[in-house]
Amino acid sequence: MSLRNCRNVKVLDVSPVGQSKRPGEFFEITLEYPGWDGWQSGQFVMIRPASWELDLLWGRPFSLYSGDGETLTLFVQNVGRGTSRIVSMQPGDEVAIWGPLGNTFAVEPDTPTLLLAGGIGIAPFRGYVESHPKPENLHLFLAHRLPKECYPFELLSKTVSTGSMAEERPEDLQRIIDSLREQIADYAARDGLVLCCGPTPFMKTVQAFANELGARAQVSLENRMACGVGACLGCVTKDGEGHHVQVCTKGPVFWTDKVEL
Repeated sequence: MSLRNCRNVKVLDVSPVGQSKRPGEFFEITLEYPGWDGWQSGQFVMIRPASWELDLLWGRPFSLYSGDGETLTLFVQNVGRGTSRIVSMQPGDEVAIWGPLGNTFAVEPDTPTLLLAGGIGIAPFRGYVESHPKPENLHLFLAHRLPKECYPFELLSKTVSTGSMAEERPEDLQRIIDSLREQIADYAARDGLVLCCGPTPFMKTVQAFANELGARAQVSLENRMACGVGACLGCVTKDGEGHHVQVCTKGPVFWTDKVEL
């Protein structure tokens, strides 16, 4: 990424998603479009509000969620000091944004494609669904703890077939694991494509089943990042051969047989 892709843009809107503004819930943040030629689902951006000055040094990474050439929208979960400050921004505030960063999910228009989202991991799939040439070949499965209304599930269900299972009780976890295995086995048998984003334990489960069943699967890693351009080495993981690689530049999307989780 060249430095010319680092822009200052204004915040247009910050809207809570769901039923309240309690910490730990979700927000859609709409920014001025940075003037990029385009972006693809699976890529991400780094943003840093101008108001941070030296109080918070590093920017924060977010999956690219939606954009129409005039605005860019991010789906943000309020989970820490940085995101708490970000979701408190007001229209007119300025942020530095650099991107689009990283690689993209595979797109095979005529292939049955299973989208596996764990909570906030649903974020990159909105752009994937909206840009897919044949969304009728997509199926979205969402595992979540907070109410389904906190996620863009209903929005995506208008375009693709969907399934949802709330992980609200300990006994639900095994049902989710069983369902994941069943669905991955089905797509492996049809030479389908499996795409996954979510918490690391969720992705580890998907990776184990995909490798066991011979499914073609990709995972989008959510490692902590500071720079987003491969310089700080804060997001390093190991590839399938045990070599250290930067998630921000070599990923964040990896085939499940080419990465260690």
